[in-house]
Amino acid sequence: MNDLSNYRKNYDKNELLETTIPEDPINLFNKWFFEIEAFGGADEINAMTISTIGLDGFPKSRVVLLKKFYEEGFIFYTNYDSEKGKAIATNPKVCLSFFWQAMERQVIIKGIAEKTIPIISDNYFASRPNGSKLGALVSNQSEVIPNRDFLEKKLLNLESSFEGKEIPRPDFWGGYLVRPQNVEFWQGRPNRLHDRIRYKIQEDYSWKIERLSP
Repeated sequence: MNDLSNYRKNYDKNELLETTIPEDPINLFNKWFFEIEAFGGADEINAMTISTIGLDGFPKSRVVLLKKFYEEGFIFYTNYDSEKGKAIATNPKVCLSFFWQAMERQVIIKGIAEKTIPIISDNYFASRPNGSKLGALVSNQSEVIPNRDFLEKKLLNLESSFEGKEIPRPDFWGGYLVRPQNVEFWQGRPNRLHDRIRYKIQEDYSWKIERLSP
C-alpha cells in the first residue's frame, strides 16, 4: 500500500472576496487567466480538463486546450466523431476545469456544449500548421488501430497527396462552444478554509453570486 496521507501543503498565496470581484464570471476568468500568465506559473495555461458522460454511462475526463473565451463562453476544437464528440452529441452537459497550482487556484465550469458555426472552425483550422491539419485527417480519433506504423504510413500518404496544396478542414473536425451555466472559482487558503465563489446564471441572464463553504 502506498500511503499518501502525509502529502500536505498550506495554501496562503491569495484570497477571493466578494468585495473585489466583477458581476460576471467571464471578467473574473479573464483576470485570473492573465494573472497566471504574467506570473509564469503554467506551461500551458489554456490546458483544461473536460468531463463528459460517455455512451457507456461512465463519466470521462481528459485534457484539451482552450482556444478562445468571450462573453458567450469557452471554445475548444476536436474530432466530432471522437469518444468525447459522441458523448456530447448524446448529452451536451459538460464540465470544464482549470487547475493553476502556482497560484493555488481552480476554476470549475458547468455548461452546455454546442458546435461552433462552420466559419469559426474553418478559420481556426486554416491557422494551424500543416502538420496539425494532416494530423486531424490521419486520426479516426478514439478508434482502435493495429499499431503506430498504421498512423505513420497514413500520414506519409497524406503528405504526398497534399504536397503544394491547401489542406481543407474535414467535416468531422471542428469547434465546440461551452455556454457556462455555473462557474466556481476556488482560491486556496490557510487551514483548508478555502475561498469558493460560485456564479449561477439566472433566467434574465444575470449572474447570482454565492459563497460556498470550503
